[in-house]
Amino acid sequence: MTATELGLPTVGGLDLVPHTDEPQKAKDYKSDQEVRWCPGCGDYVVLNTVQSFLPTLGLKRENIVFVSGIGCSSRFPYYLNTYGMHSIHGRAPAIATGLATTRPDLSVWVVTGDGDALSIGGNHLIHALRRNVNIKILLFNNRIYGLTKGQYSPTSGQGMVTKSTPMGSVDTPFNPVSLALGAEATFVGRALDSDRAGLTEVLTAAARHRGSAVVEIYQNCPIFNDGAFDVLKDKDEAAQRLIPLRAGEPIRFGPEAEYGVTATGWGGFEIGKVSEIGEDNLVVHDPSISDTAYAFALSRLGDQNLNHTPVGIFRDVDRPTYDDQARAQVEQAREAKAPNLQSLLTGKDTWTVVA
Repeated sequence: MTATELGLPTVGGLDLVPHTDEPQKAKDYKSDQEVRWCPGCGDYVVLNTVQSFLPTLGLKRENIVFVSGIGCSSRFPYYLNTYGMHSIHGRAPAIATGLATTRPDLSVWVVTGDGDALSIGGNHLIHALRRNVNIKILLFNNRIYGLTKGQYSPTSGQGMVTKSTPMGSVDTPFNPVSLALGAEATFVGRALDSDRAGLTEVLTAAARHRGSAVVEIYQNCPIFNDGAFDVLKDKDEAAQRLIPLRAGEPIRFGPEAEYGVTATGWGGFEIGKVSEIGEDNLVVHDPSISDTAYAFALSRLGDQNLNHTPVGIFRDVDRPTYDDQARAQVEQAREAKAPNLQSLLTGKDTWTVVA
């Protein structure tokens, strides 16, 4: 039973209510706080994109909340004229879960970084995703710890020299998209901080999705890992490396769309020239496929060197949400006139200990 069926107000998915008929602009979502990131930080572009995108949802600002953990990106709530909470390291998904479950009238967003989400917050992230809590998670990935001044993170490449890996990292880095899909996230996307149009498109789809949504954002840290994604921002290089995912269209890329993606015999995908593969053998993108193996195979097309990087929406499927089901259970218990808490605590499974 969904929140709508229970007669509760819902935000997210197809029912974006309560709404406002008053026109909103980006400036309405700018707070009075001074933005304090390093000059050239990719967070500025993401912030401006989010401030421009939020008015399109038609929601009242008091029905939007941003929860963050710890890190440079986690200053986000200060700069948005919505409700927000700067929480503790790695625990933003847990706090957001509580909000989404108890307040179906809120559009709940999480802002986190690769260190905050995938290191100390790893368990909180995967359990929020597997439960399909109705929250939207923006995962800023700059492949470094920025706030604590340049230690390696769970997405730093092997061999990367940092303050905490002076001889080069020996860790195998996470692929955040693969991780999210492995945790059964019902919506997974990826975008670049510098691509406002692409980021807006993915954010809009994430906002309208009912359930857990993860958007990995490649974000540049100009101080401790400058230029990490420059090859994806150079026009010529980007054409050779970026693989746009468009629902209903064959997956192809290149300056003249001369490369494409085809299925292999073992269930994975590989890249080749369209002239050799053949148009009819190209994979037609379908993010609504329920089996995560499809989207997971797409996520494995890329590597840490960014030779091939799919961007867009990998997965967008429907599944009952944790918060809808939890509220339904509470309502069912009320209708059934379930025993009160005290009678449950002192029921059959209690014992009296005699000294």
